[in-house]
Amino acid sequence: MIFMDLQFVKNVADKLFACDSPTGYSYKVDALVCDILKDLGFEPTITNKGNIKVFIEGKNHSKLVATSAHLDTLGLMVRSINSDGTLNVTNVGGPSIPTLDGEYCRIVTREGRIYTGTILCTSASVHVYEDAKTKPRCVDNMIIRIDEKIFNKDDVLKLGIQNGDYIMIDPKTTITESGFLKSRFIDDKGSVCAILGVLKELHVKSEKPYYDTLVYFVNQEEVGHGAATVDTRIKEFVTIDMGCVGKDLAGNEYAVSICAKDSGGPYSYLLTNKLCSLAKNNNIKYVLDIFPFYGSDIGAAWRSGVDCEGALIGPGVHASHGMERTHLDAIENTMRLLYAYLLSK
Repeated sequence: MIFMDLQFVKNVADKLFACDSPTGYSYKVDALVCDILKDLGFEPTITNKGNIKVFIEGKNHSKLVATSAHLDTLGLMVRSINSDGTLNVTNVGGPSIPTLDGEYCRIVTREGRIYTGTILCTSASVHVYEDAKTKPRCVDNMIIRIDEKIFNKDDVLKLGIQNGDYIMIDPKTTITESGFLKSRFIDDKGSVCAILGVLKELHVKSEKPYYDTLVYFVNQEEVGHGAATVDTRIKEFVTIDMGCVGKDLAGNEYAVSICAKDSGGPYSYLLTNKLCSLAKNNNIKYVLDIFPFYGSDIGAAWRSGVDCEGALIGPGVHASHGMERTHLDAIENTMRLLYAYLLSK
């Protein structure tokens, strides 16, 4: 039995989930994760597109393997400013728009000024709008109500707010006494916590992976090209991303999911089998599953020409792209499987 430091994971989660990182806004979260990596004795570098890369020398140099998780999250941007001073929005990635109705947010200007606000449907009041309860909660029907004394578009412009400013959604992160992590953006910050927990285990035990290993913390995954620039010498690539929960799927909030197929097609058969065997042999709670509406960094790497075996694992996450939830058991099982993989031949 491999025991992981879940208190470390919780401490990292507190910092990571509090750091806004919608796709394209990566510099703050990059700095945070680089500091954690340096504290663990690793030497991270940041690529031109904002991906973090860590090389770990293995016991055997005959093969280069990789793992990754994505730091970028879903979000919103200012699309335009209305005459009454409210903001129209455009989505960054694919947030579940109905779950955003009534959520608190912050608007960050290009000069770094921050204003609070609320995401609302354009028919927000049941005392005013007949369709307040029935109007579709789609991006074209949502606005931002800014918490400032503004009466028109010019007032908003004077605040420095303009089209293209990021709107940061409050993640409302909570870790319960019963071990549930509930928050927005567990996809994929839960997996980032898992990888960092594994790296801490390697550091504390002065353990090396069996093969030379690259670890990536990528951005732009939510828009499809996060791992498009990973090293083309990689022979095996196991990415860590959220496991799906719901309907007829096998995934749950207490296990690590091993994905056999997603929207882009099947993952590498032999590498997936290896992960299943590692889970069985190490008494790791896992499920083998398919993800019906899903893409990962393996697909991005493959499309960019990386000739590698690819596999996908991750903690089971309920209500993806909305108010998500998982359990620390799922994160621990993910950590144990990744640890077993990195130490295996």
